[in-house]
Amino acid sequence: MTDVRAEIGYSARTEQRPYFYANAHDKDFVPLKPAEVAIADARGLGCSLDREGFTLVGHKSAVADLTDLAAVSEVHRGEIAELLKQVTGCDEVAMTPFGILRFSEKAGENEAHDNSHPARFVHVDMAKEAAAEARARTAPAGKAIARSAQYNVWRSLAGGTQDVPLGLCAYPSIAPGDLLDCDAIFDPLDGSPEWGFPNYLLAYNPDHRWYYYSDMTAGEAIVFKTSESDPERAQLMPHGAFDNPLAGLDTPPRVSLEMRGTCYWYA
Repeated sequence: MTDVRAEIGYSARTEQRPYFYANAHDKDFVPLKPAEVAIADARGLGCSLDREGFTLVGHKSAVADLTDLAAVSEVHRGEIAELLKQVTGCDEVAMTPFGILRFSEKAGENEAHDNSHPARFVHVDMAKEAAAEARARTAPAGKAIARSAQYNVWRSLAGGTQDVPLGLCAYPSIAPGDLLDCDAIFDPLDGSPEWGFPNYLLAYNPDHRWYYYSDMTAGEAIVFKTSESDPERAQLMPHGAFDNPLAGLDTPPRVSLEMRGTCYWYA
């Protein structure tokens, strides 16, 4: 296990509602108030989706090059749907149609890819009410749904030490007042109309417990929860990128892939 201390991108409380863009970050209004925190290596700790809100799983893809987003959409999307069924025990998975690649800045790839910057501010992928509406929209027709939850499946494609890892804040350590309302705005590079939805940033709380997974391999993936209908389970998981103090100048730049799916359990 390799624990670290690093700055995490918390946000300050402000009267103006914050917002951030997928691409045009020069237009963001995110009042950052970073804090240095202890970030524990979660390897071997047995973290779970329904308690902390995240877990590490082994998973090999049949796709040789996971930066090929066409192959990711055609093949890997189905692989992740099956993985989510295995990990959660759900009956059905509705996957988003595409994957998201992210690169650390030193890779020099951000301008060529949509929504490809590591999010250095702590956030949640979707606010609770918006997430509930999204789960309802993609629910299987003609089925009585007992439970639904959204998940993000995150994997490192670079291998070895990550220069900009994913930091994970355990759900039980979050107080309701720590979540700050904001808006996520998607501004596609192809010129399509902008769209968005409510999201959350995170205010500092010394009770927060932070984790990451060191030296992830291509055969591993982090599964973390972004929304949940069952109030007895972890509801969401704030997360954000941080600069790894263990990374040297020769550390390869981060390349990561995210896939999102909504799980349904039938009544």
